[in-house]
Amino acid sequence: MKPLVEIAGHACPLGLASVDTDQLIPARFMKRPRSEGYGGFLLHDLRRDEAGIEKPDFPLNRAPGRDAPILVARRNFGSGSSREAAVYALVDAGIRVVVAPTFGDIFAANAVKNGLLPAVIGEAEVEELLHLLGASPDCHLLVDLNTCRLSWNNHAVHFQIDPVWREQLLNGWDDIDVTRSFSDEIARFRTVIERERPWLRPDRNIRA
Repeated sequence: MKPLVEIAGHACPLGLASVDTDQLIPARFMKRPRSEGYGGFLLHDLRRDEAGIEKPDFPLNRAPGRDAPILVARRNFGSGSSREAAVYALVDAGIRVVVAPTFGDIFAANAVKNGLLPAVIGEAEVEELLHLLGASPDCHLLVDLNTCRLSWNNHAVHFQIDPVWREQLLNGWDDIDVTRSFSDEIARFRTVIERERPWLRPDRNIRA
């Protein structure tokens, strides 16, 4: 997984609350292999009409939101089912950061495992940011995971993220990599416990 330290660029003001995983990628598209890419199905039923034509007024269908690496939404983003494909759709569409006041718990965990940062800021700050992006679409944002800071123009706010998730994203680690980061501690513990409680380890010389 590619480390995430800083992300700079345009932000797409989605401005919707309670965007669930079925909206992020409708179930009918999940029959396709991941190798084909899920980005084209992101928010499909919101972005397109019944004929499959893109709605020109939808934020992700117009510049600069179409290619923005940052998405700004309202509360409860990623609620609903546990489908990891919802995260695949965002990542495959080029989004590396979602900014919202709250996230679905399973969605947020899946996001981190796929290199997507779920950055939590206050509702008032989200509303301020959405207003700014609506008035100035070309505004650039900087997301700094080292300092947990989101900045634009002369303004900055701190976002929240679980410290373990932050470490994973900064290093590009999956859960196995996190465990490996404690290899020295695990080895020391094993040495001590084998000395203090040798009966825990069966005698290798005993044959069944």
